[in-house]
Amino acid sequence: MTTACALGAPRLLAARRRLVQTDGMTRALIATCLALLLSGCGFHLRDTFAVPADLGPLRVVAPSPYSPLAESLSLALGRAGATAAPAGATDVATLELVSERWADLPLSIDALGRAQEFSLRYAVVFSLHRADDTALVPQQVVELSRDYVAPPTDALGRSSERELLARELRREMSAAILRRIDAVTRRGAAGG
Repeated sequence: MTTACALGAPRLLAARRRLVQTDGMTRALIATCLALLLSGCGFHLRDTFAVPADLGPLRVVAPSPYSPLAESLSLALGRAGATAAPAGATDVATLELVSERWADLPLSIDALGRAQEFSLRYAVVFSLHRADDTALVPQQVVELSRDYVAPPTDALGRSSERELLARELRREMSAAILRRIDAVTRRGAAGG
């Protein structure tokens, strides 16, 4: 019996090696097929945002001189290649943030009538004008919202979660405004 097992062991090992080799080839074949399918579906990464070359120096104007959104947009526009307008310059392109509005709307209440769940809404009205005051991006509104749970007994947790969501919404708002500007300038370049 031990002799039969000893003689069968090399055959078993050879069969196991063939199985591992076949499994490796199958994985390579599946990976190749997935790569071909992905390349054939039209997927491509989004291009980076680039400021139009004919725009010139750009200034971000906001209702509040210390607006975090205006600061974030200024930094993002600088990374995209926009030159910041000098402090006293008058003939410059202007990204105007007309208004920024925040609202907390209650979504659900508990048995005592206290709000449990909120929707944090952030709306910004903006426009982009060239140096000659022609509208490159007409005045429009971007609104974002996020829902969060805020038990009335946890005031500290509620305020910290709201602050975290507000920072996230500002970052997303900055990206949304840049995408709108990019879409309008690309459409204008394609149409002209």
